[in-house]
Amino acid sequence: MTRSATPSTSTTGMTSTNKAAADKAAADKTPTGKSEAAKATPRHDRIADAALSLLAERGLRGLTHRAVDEAAGLPQGSTSNLARTRAALLETAVRRLADREAAVLTPPEMPDAAGSGPAALADALSLGLHRSLTRHRDLTVARYELALEATRRPELRAIYDRTGQRFREMLVAMLTAAGSTAPERHALNVLAWCDGMLFTCVAGQFHATPPTRRELRTGIEELLVGLLGRG
Repeated sequence: MTRSATPSTSTTGMTSTNKAAADKAAADKTPTGKSEAAKATPRHDRIADAALSLLAERGLRGLTHRAVDEAAGLPQGSTSNLARTRAALLETAVRRLADREAAVLTPPEMPDAAGSGPAALADALSLGLHRSLTRHRDLTVARYELALEATRRPELRAIYDRTGQRFREMLVAMLTAAGSTAPERHALNVLAWCDGMLFTCVAGQFHATPPTRRELRTGIEELLVGLLGRG
């Protein structure tokens, strides 16, 4: 008698072919249900991203090495292997925050460095602000948690200021290209306006009714026209 070529069937009615497919799908998940796409993210970034999420959700008190391991879907001790101390974990979060905030706008969305007026600069800044208030709101909350902690940790303050220098220098360059005669001073004004808007709309009086992008653009363009003296 010849052996049938039909795939074997278990008592539950699943063929061996289907069972193999199911086993593969299950293997594509980590113990906490993370997908292969998540596993493909470098472990360092997964840990830092989990730390930022915890800061936004639970605050500094909720940021522990064990909690980061669980949030990242990694074995216990993974975070400690990367950042042995709490200070090192906070520094890791600050550096990752700077990288992610720098990616809020893509290069094509940035003003032309060859010389753009207030309108083009207002377009970019309002878009970045609106995204920070909506799709990247958690990053903004995490930044405030880290900023406050930096006031109590000199070593964290140094890293926080150093990573933030990237945006400050970029803004000074954009203001210079837009015709500013005092780009450093004007950068302070613009940064203060942006930070004030973010805080007011995330943790202040307007947290429940954040402005639209059009409203943000109108406000920042009014400021820029006043600083640069032209429309």
